[in-house]
Amino acid sequence: MTVRTENTSPEKKKTQALCVFVAEKSEDPFGLPKMHQKIDHTVKQVCKETKGKIGSISVIHTHQMVPAQRIVISGIGPRHKVTHESVRVSAGRLAKRMSELGIDEFCIVIPDSFPLKLGIAAGAAVEGVNLSLYSFDKYKSDKKTKQPSLTILTDQSKTSGAVSKSNSISDGVLYARGIANLPPNECNPAHLAGLAKSLASKNKLRCTVLSKAELRQSGFGGISAVGQGSKNEPKLIIMEYNGKKNEKPTVIVGKAVTFDTGGISIKPADKMDEMKFDKCGGCTVFGIMKAASDMKLPVNLVGIVPSVENMPSGESYRPGDIIKMYGGKTAEILNTDAEGRLILFDALSYGIKAYKPKEVIDFATLTGACIVALGTNVAGMVSNNDRLAKKLEESSQRTGEQVWRLPINDDYMDMIKSDYAEIRNTGPGRVAGAITAAAFLASAVGNTPWAHFDIAGTAWVQTGTKDKPYNPKGATGFGVRLILDYLSQ
Repeated sequence: MTVRTENTSPEKKKTQALCVFVAEKSEDPFGLPKMHQKIDHTVKQVCKETKGKIGSISVIHTHQMVPAQRIVISGIGPRHKVTHESVRVSAGRLAKRMSELGIDEFCIVIPDSFPLKLGIAAGAAVEGVNLSLYSFDKYKSDKKTKQPSLTILTDQSKTSGAVSKSNSISDGVLYARGIANLPPNECNPAHLAGLAKSLASKNKLRCTVLSKAELRQSGFGGISAVGQGSKNEPKLIIMEYNGKKNEKPTVIVGKAVTFDTGGISIKPADKMDEMKFDKCGGCTVFGIMKAASDMKLPVNLVGIVPSVENMPSGESYRPGDIIKMYGGKTAEILNTDAEGRLILFDALSYGIKAYKPKEVIDFATLTGACIVALGTNVAGMVSNNDRLAKKLEESSQRTGEQVWRLPINDDYMDMIKSDYAEIRNTGPGRVAGAITAAAFLASAVGNTPWAHFDIAGTAWVQTGTKDKPYNPKGATGFGVRLILDYLSQ
């Protein structure tokens, strides 16, 4: 959608809808001057009735008494509790209401009197609007192709950079969602590799894709084993963005199982259709790489996406198999549905060996155990580095993408020791399932600063997901905004 900023005074702006925020227990919306006696009176009455409660939206038709056709008042909660997230949510609700009304363009007023810094508030509003108007309609004949344009009425000198940045970040999230929502009959590992090459050519990224034969020859035993049961061959996708000379890169790894049946340890049929979302970690990496390039971030990034389809067949790997992963470590297979950690182990090991990064971060829809522990609104985070974990937690607070750090120590590492190989791909029974999965990955990264995000609950809207206007049904693109915020600090 089209977003721009203007210095125009609200009372002079000709628009279909002039949208303003009002704090709880206030009768004066932020930045709305006196306009017309009847309009001013109605605004005060509406504010009294709605009490500025977050989520409340009231539309006042002006009947040509002022240039704006409508004044739209959105509650934003207590003034002292206004945050990035409350602006994002309120702006998202405004956008959805404007779309429902069939409005072609609307304005949001962000004045100097707003409780947040103007750049922060304007950026959050843009994200809320952009992300809320997303819909995946590729396979529908009735497509919602037209979206309303947005003008932020604010001090341009303080907000134009933030708005441009938020546009790029939003585009990255929407790009990740668009791939993640693709059905498995269209999006297999080869298709994902093709998308990476296209993204690279348009965004000045370097892209390398390793084939099935190259993976076997180079010792990627985890990716090769998981992918061998499907006619759709596995791929390892590597994208490089260079925004700063002579600096070690950040490596970001994302699990991309384009469909996960569980393999020989097959999953129950219920909700197996949602296993198209098992590629969401990889899609997050795609979105980060796109936005980082668009924003011209002064960092070096390597995005690594191991992609497979986990299928049962006569060629599938089995419980009881012992495989040699990248770097030479052996793993006993106890459950073929614990496949994500195998392909991530290969990718993490390769990324550290090939690029010697300053840090490595991975995203994966890794375990149902994480949903049992934290639900569907908080991602689990495991890290071997307190400084990295703290910085990522701070970014999550700004972006509203909630994370909770889980522990890891030698006791958890002992839980994945194998009697027949060096490690095994599940812990003992169902205890600490999210952490033992992370422990498997920890055995690949060694002392390299590392953070792992288990996004099994947050990668798409599912049972128990909190209703947020900027997360419509389907993939959420979780993690794109968080990492871009982290990289921007």
